[in-house]
Amino acid sequence: MILVRKINIPELPTEKPRRLYIYLPRGYSGSEKRYPVLYMFDGHNVFYDSHATYGKSWGMKNYLEKSREQMILVAVECNPEGNRRINEYSPWTFKAGRFGLMEGEGKKTMDWFVNVLKPMIDEEFRTLPDRNNTMIAGSSMGGIMSLWALVEYNSVFSRAAAISPSLWLEPQKMADAIKTRPLEKPTRIYIDMGGGEAKGHEQLITTMFETAKRLSKAGAEVAARVVPGAQHREADWEKRIPIFFDYLFDR
Repeated sequence: MILVRKINIPELPTEKPRRLYIYLPRGYSGSEKRYPVLYMFDGHNVFYDSHATYGKSWGMKNYLEKSREQMILVAVECNPEGNRRINEYSPWTFKAGRFGLMEGEGKKTMDWFVNVLKPMIDEEFRTLPDRNNTMIAGSSMGGIMSLWALVEYNSVFSRAAAISPSLWLEPQKMADAIKTRPLEKPTRIYIDMGGGEAKGHEQLITTMFETAKRLSKAGAEVAARVVPGAQHREADWEKRIPIFFDYLFDR
């Protein structure tokens, strides 16, 4: 079952309410069981093709129903207005070519996730609210946010999946963040890059493996891989769902 609600984030206002998606596993309503929770970025692209920006979602609804994963998944729609998604999903202010200066509002985004959204979900639904059962995932800018959130909010999130993360964004600042914050145990992260999307941008692959080494040195268990031929799109990310789920759940 997927609940779809309209919400507002006062710290990150939009002209129209954005959507919040909450997946509840099969059997939820007929039991008293508690469940781990995965939080995801770009919620409009997670479940439904009809809601997705480019007409193709991750297909997460089909995967969860077929696999019968025993978990709750919470996905938040990004800010769709202009370039505000980039601002919300950037931990740092940076210059973006013809777009000019982009104000990094990633901390505002994650403070809302941690201090407003998570407590609301934990209060309303039967979650396992502890760190060991709280995860975060995303792709592209949502991927860099998932990576950063695991480091900066490591007392909240123990596991993350950073799919095709935007590693071009301030790589030195990410390296510094990892270096200065030892990670609690257990911390697990899955990080990958498509071979097709990296063609002509091979430095992204080098940066990914360097980032993985830093995370491992900081105390995380890390799986880093290049996916042959894969492009920067939901259809290819969908194929990686079973892989990163198995890794996050250590099975």
